[in-house]
Amino acid sequence: MENDCLFCKIVNKEISSDEILENDSFLAISDIRPKAPVHILVLPKKHIVSARHLGETDAKLAGELILFANNVAQKLGIAKGYKLVFNVGRDGGQVIDHLHLHVLGGWTSDHDRNFGSKP
Repeated sequence: MENDCLFCKIVNKEISSDEILENDSFLAISDIRPKAPVHILVLPKKHIVSARHLGETDAKLAGELILFANNVAQKLGIAKGYKLVFNVGRDGGQVIDHLHLHVLGGWTSDHDRNFGSKP
């Protein structure tokens, strides 16, 4: 855990959040600034700064992160179609320095989607 990391504090229940799903390795929470009708953040409980900071020893965690995100989509009824997005670094739109995967979905038509937007 990083002392000043907002997501570490959420994972450790020091700060409340709208929790969607949790297991021993990951926590899924609602994004407070949604960019889609359904916008969930999947946080690994292990502090890793970003996808760029994943190492060889994190390969299993990275795969399990995506599988967990799939379970979140299933639970929320958007498994038919959704986006998974990593923002990496400030230039890539990452705001909090803790690896997280955006799960975006719930659109009702192609017109509602904006595939060029940054979550």
